Amino acid sequence: MIDLRSDTMTKPTPEMLEAMMQAPVGDDVFGEDPTVNQLEELGAELFGMEAAIFCPSGTMTNQIGIRLHTQPQDEVICDRLSHVYNYEGGGIAYNSFCSVRLLEGEQGKPTAEMIRENINPDDIHYARTSLVCLENTVNKGGGSCYTLPEIAPITQLCKENKLKLHLDGARLANAIVATGDSTKDYGKYFDTISLCLSKGLGAPVGSLLLGNKADIKHARRIRKVFGGGMRQAGYLAAAGIYALQNNMERMEIDHQHAKEMGSVLETLPNVERVLPIETNIVIFKLADSTPTEVFLEKLKAKNILAAPFGKQQIRFVTHLGVTSEMVDEILESLPELG
Repeated sequence: MIDLRSDTMTKPTPEMLEAMMQAPVGDDVFGEDPTVNQLEELGAELFGMEAAIFCPSGTMTNQIGIRLHTQPQDEVICDRLSHVYNYEGGGIAYNSFCSVRLLEGEQGKPTAEMIRENINPDDIHYARTSLVCLENTVNKGGGSCYTLPEIAPITQLCKENKLKLHLDGARLANAIVATGDSTKDYGKYFDTISLCLSKGLGAPVGSLLLGNKADIKHARRIRKVFGGGMRQAGYLAAAGIYALQNNMERMEIDHQHAKEMGSVLETLPNVERVLPIETNIVIFKLADSTPTEVFLEKLKAKNILAAPFGKQQIRFVTHLGVTSEMVDEILESLPELG
């Protein structure tokens, strides 16, 4: 089967597995796993931050980041399409006891002016606005991505209003490859960054939270109470090191594959709309005459797995497990489904 359901479907390559097998390990909760320490130093250096902490998942790094920057009764500003709101089990309320102000950005990307209009006044009747969360790329926005010049005014606004700025960078590597922005510059714009290693980067598990030394020290306390302290985690960290050093530039191939699929989907009479494709995600809306379940079954009959993604919507996600030969097969099969 050709699995387009998510870029979490990637499996370690033989080279990555070899790096994992050779990794020196220790007890990370004691700070004694050399490979975890190496990964954290690499991630921080790569993205221009002071420090990092390795966690099991992007949901955990996002939730730790939110908990770091808020107090109960605060309010978090994010887009209505954001992962931290839609797909993290109500974690903002459960873990941080905060309310959420939802914005309607273009393809999930709110602007500085939209954020400005939604900062609560200093009044006991309102929750205290304390944090802004951006997502780059935006999953539900079809892999849409910010450039650093678009982020800059949001950063300035947050500084002027003493707000913290967190980035859900689950697919940040895809955004960087698409925009050509410098990884090192990102640390200048955000207080914390969540960087997932197990999506297009191809590691089997894991995410980094990047920030300043004080925040990451506090993050270790939060990770402990969340149950995220891992022991000989260096075997997993070695995969993350390999991913960051070897699998970023090749993402351009995934982006090209996504665009090729989108071009064919746009020609199908039963496809009403394909969201603009910037990275490795293809979201398309079917005409009402074609039930989502029927289209998915037709895909499956062609040995293609895809994910339903809302009313009459389907998502394809390309990744290193989808080869050029597989894409050729998909491009040949799609016209038969129209």
